[in-house]
Amino acid sequence: MSANNIVLNVNGIEVIYNHVILVLKGVSLQVPEGGIVALLGGNGAGKTTTLRAISNLLQGERGAVTKGSIEFRGERIENLTPADLVKRGVVQVMEGRHCFAHLTIEENLLTGSYTRTSKGEIEANLEKVYNYFPRLKTRRTSQAAYTSGGEQQMCAIGRAIMANPNMVLLDEPSMGLAPQIVEEVFNIVKDLNEKEKVTFLLAEQNTNMALKYADYGYIMESGRIVMDGAADDLANNEDVKEFYLGVGGGERKSFKDAKSYKRRKRWLA
Repeated sequence: MSANNIVLNVNGIEVIYNHVILVLKGVSLQVPEGGIVALLGGNGAGKTTTLRAISNLLQGERGAVTKGSIEFRGERIENLTPADLVKRGVVQVMEGRHCFAHLTIEENLLTGSYTRTSKGEIEANLEKVYNYFPRLKTRRTSQAAYTSGGEQQMCAIGRAIMANPNMVLLDEPSMGLAPQIVEEVFNIVKDLNEKEKVTFLLAEQNTNMALKYADYGYIMESGRIVMDGAADDLANNEDVKEFYLGVGGGERKSFKDAKSYKRRKRWLA
């Protein structure tokens, strides 16, 4: 990654919850302009906290960045409000979708355009979202509560696109979705990246799927980045195959060996 096209630079951040619980321990990562970067790791590794630190949504969780810096296009953003960040082009799609259940799909999408003032631009953005998510167009008058998980995930991503973002922080987009819907959602993310030049940082437990669509990956464990590299290199790395893709080397003989091997975690030794 060349330094001149880095759009997001997270440098050695520490995050503490409730003034005492240290969750992130010196996390550094970079996201290049127009890239798709995956943040991988198991449950509780610190992926969501990292995204919330970037989008400044930690305060609602009684969390705070106590060390390090976060820069977007060379500007420090730790002290901005989430609304200011949206105006600068950084939008987060929350884990668990968070659609407004009582609103229709179209009303949900329109809530994402509150930073836009031109009616024509809002109409054009809505048409663009329907173009990428044809499924939403057919369900536009349905209440969000009565749509499927996949449609709600598409609605949440579409709502983010309504704000005309430069960068989208996508938290666990595959959670609770059927495999073919996951594939559909990731294909649309790739499409948005290539055609609309939207940069993505996605936190994902589905390592296989994330590495298939991302350009670069960071693996987190217990609040630290333990490994990073080009997506293809990570997908072919023996340790990653072993611990995250469920594909082991040939030397294993029994499940008992597998368990002790997993406990050892070569890169944390």
